Amino acid sequence: MAALNKIAPTSPSRQKPSELETSIANALYDLESNIPDMKTALRPLQIVSARELEVGHGKKAIVIFVPVPLLPGFHKVQQRLTRELEKKFSDRHVLFLASRRILPRPKRSNRSRTSQTQKRPHSRTLTAVHDAILGDVVYPVEIVGKRTRTREDGSKVLKVVLDEKERGGVDYRLDTYAEVYRKLTGKGVGFEFPLGGPAEY
Repeated sequence: MAALNKIAPTSPSRQKPSELETSIANALYDLESNIPDMKTALRPLQIVSARELEVGHGKKAIVIFVPVPLLPGFHKVQQRLTRELEKKFSDRHVLFLASRRILPRPKRSNRSRTSQTQKRPHSRTLTAVHDAILGDVVYPVEIVGKRTRTREDGSKVLKVVLDEKERGGVDYRLDTYAEVYRKLTGKGVGFEFPLGGPAEY
């Protein structure tokens, strides 16, 4: 089926696409076939996988993982693509994230051989991947500030300040952003907009 070409091939051990992934592949193929001005942009795009997550208050979100090299292509059409997919998958927010892999730190026993092995790229560290996930979750909204707050019980929560210009378009999605980020990284995050004028963070 032509629609399944929208799912990027993965390792042979991977099972066949889930029902959700097949539905998304079909939806992308339909949009490519039926909306002429999106055809060129959508044709090269593929997804890696998709997950449906509970985001509280009985609501769900669909997180679509895409190959890292294709993320800029998705960004070009992401706002419109999100709107179209949310019409097809009603009552669910749709988010696009790059499918990134975290590489573990090299073990001490391996460090003596590090000259022979490739150094772990910074982009594959836990911190870098979690930062990138945060940027993907809120895209196309710009993050203008971050700070970590420590609660009385010692737990930490990241406060992320978003661009005020986008408030009207995304304020109703902030709970979804926070819950998706928490489920993917295990870290608490709160999103807010600047209070009053510009502030320093």
